[in-house]
Amino acid sequence: MITKKRKLANAKVDANKAYTLVEASALVKDINTTKFDSSVDLHVRLGVDPKKADQAIRGTVSLPHGTGKTKSVLVLCTPDKEAEATAAGADFVGLDEYIAKIEGGWTDVDVIVATPSVMPKMGKLGKVLGPRNLMPNPKTGTVTNDVAGAVKDLKGGKIAFKVDKAGIIHASIGRVSFAPEKLVENSMELINALMKLKPATSKGTYLKGVNMASSMGPGILVDTKSVQN
Repeated sequence: MITKKRKLANAKVDANKAYTLVEASALVKDINTTKFDSSVDLHVRLGVDPKKADQAIRGTVSLPHGTGKTKSVLVLCTPDKEAEATAAGADFVGLDEYIAKIEGGWTDVDVIVATPSVMPKMGKLGKVLGPRNLMPNPKTGTVTNDVAGAVKDLKGGKIAFKVDKAGIIHASIGRVSFAPEKLVENSMELINALMKLKPATSKGTYLKGVNMASSMGPGILVDTKSVQN
């Protein structure tokens, strides 16, 4: 059942048109139908084969204007790092008690940061954290001795991205309350980061498609030419 608001939103989007990033960033605000401050997501289809190790694109990027959401961060570390993590703004800090909680199914955090020394204890948590993309990883900067730096980055708008099985990157780049130019700048920061990660073995078109959408809103096709410098 499509609501009247959704029908009106759909009518404002030309499904056969590829909008410039500037146009899409303004339109996504205009067609929002939710009463809450919806997330705005960018879906980027890449010309890669995620089954090949060197084409399984993943990484992090610090969005200049953040995502509009403050992430809750758990730091798993030894006692000597706890004060540092707490001072940096971590929401939860500890080790054994949180490992026990996670084993029991607790995953009420957005990101987990761990020091390298505690990673051997993390192996048994893979079944719980893996499916939720919460397992700390050196490639995303969440396995580090600089826990303060990691927490500050995450609280300040640093996001992690990972290509899915279909070769698509899904990432939040702001909220509908953001000014269009902020959505543009955040989008370009993500796309530029992806372009730098183009594998040498990727043949043909690398940036195959870009789509922007808000929560529960219709997708807006973005002209890939408008996002390439």
